[in-house]
Amino acid sequence: MIRNFKIALAVFIALFCLLYGLQNLMNLPSAHGFVGLMTSMADHGAYPDHIGPPITSSAIVWVFVFIIIGAEILAGLLAAKGALNMWKARSADADTFNNAKTYAMLACGVAILLWFGVFGAIGGAYFQMWQVAAAEGPLAHASAFSIQHGVFFLIFALKDN
Repeated sequence: MIRNFKIALAVFIALFCLLYGLQNLMNLPSAHGFVGLMTSMADHGAYPDHIGPPITSSAIVWVFVFIIIGAEILAGLLAAKGALNMWKARSADADTFNNAKTYAMLACGVAILLWFGVFGAIGGAYFQMWQVAAAEGPLAHASAFSIQHGVFFLIFALKDN
């Protein structure tokens, strides 16, 4: 029963991450515009001074966009591989099933690095996204997503008998 729960969880993590990546691909101009607005550090009234320069180069913004989308898709594919591996090992001994969770755990790690690292540390702290009204939702959701994937990581890390 617990093994099946973990498999289903990995499937939903895969769907979650892949759907975010695909939605961003379907809306590339909007994604570029949003990331460009955040990296430009425009409309920063509360903390107008910055420790580093804004990024206004369209080429560099595209790199950021593709890092974000690439991480979402990578996390989704890793979770799908983890779900498949766990499905194949669902009736195996404990060591085999525990080893089968590796890709699902990697997926959670990539998701945490994306939503905490890229959005929280770089977007929120360096680019000060919190000062821009358009970023309030994405920044809050990124925090929730990183916490969720941290919890999922811990669930997968629990040893199965």
